[in-house]
Amino acid sequence: MARIGFVGLGNMGGGMAANLAKGGHDVRAFDLSEAALARAKEAGCLPVGSAAEAATDAEFVVSMLPAGQHVRSVYAEQIFGAVPGSALLLDCSTIDIASARAVSSAAGEKGLAMLDAPVSGGIAAANAGTLTFMVGGSAEAFKRGEPILSLMGKTVIHAGGNGSGQAAKICNNMLLGASMIATCEAFAMAQKLGLDPQTFFDISSKSSGQNWSMTSYCPLPGVGPETPADRDYQGGFATGLMLKDLKLAMQAAADAGAAVPMGAAAESLYQVLANAGGGALDFSVIIKLLNGESIS
Repeated sequence: MARIGFVGLGNMGGGMAANLAKGGHDVRAFDLSEAALARAKEAGCLPVGSAAEAATDAEFVVSMLPAGQHVRSVYAEQIFGAVPGSALLLDCSTIDIASARAVSSAAGEKGLAMLDAPVSGGIAAANAGTLTFMVGGSAEAFKRGEPILSLMGKTVIHAGGNGSGQAAKICNNMLLGASMIATCEAFAMAQKLGLDPQTFFDISSKSSGQNWSMTSYCPLPGVGPETPADRDYQGGFATGLMLKDLKLAMQAAADAGAAVPMGAAAESLYQVLANAGGGALDFSVIIKLLNGESIS
């Protein structure tokens, strides 16, 4: 059993911390939300009063925070000064690459090992312990961290050095965002051409147009496996989060000099969707925007 400090118990972090406690570890959990702390206690974690308290005497510290500025400040102001020098730090937030590398570099200057380990899979996978982790950091740190990450996910992949996990995450989600839009366009056009959606699904899911957005996350209700579309686009992966990831991808592309016209178009369309009131709905609701339907 290891002592693990967990910072950030939101929609994703709450389920992740619960799975670490379920795995038999001593999880000291912190969040600004009293309700989140209460849920963590019910799941077997020990609520504490600050990120510094969570990090004190921890063998591992796991963080799941909203954005780069939160990761920078929490580590600099609370965790670095409290955590033992032998601890391994695992930031599972999805943030910009520059922040991930800056915090990892600051950790290294203090003699601490750190991994950036953003996730894919959504809230259901976080609760079920079936997330995919894309991990950046040294091979030695990855070997130490893999058993902890494996309690929260079914797939843990070492992507390379520090920042590589974030790079993999934003490239993957840029691809997801663009492919969902193309899938929605295809279904919308198929309907206008007189094709039954289920018939089109049966054909395209077995043809060259097959992709994950179609076969696992179909944007139309009643077609394929159950998805947020069957729940009026509630739950799933919020448009606002997709837009956040696409903005991170555009920032990274500009820094790297990479041409991403499809990614840029996807970002623009999801911004329109968010502006129309779809920010809290699943990102597949963009099919309504393409069809000229009311979003909210």
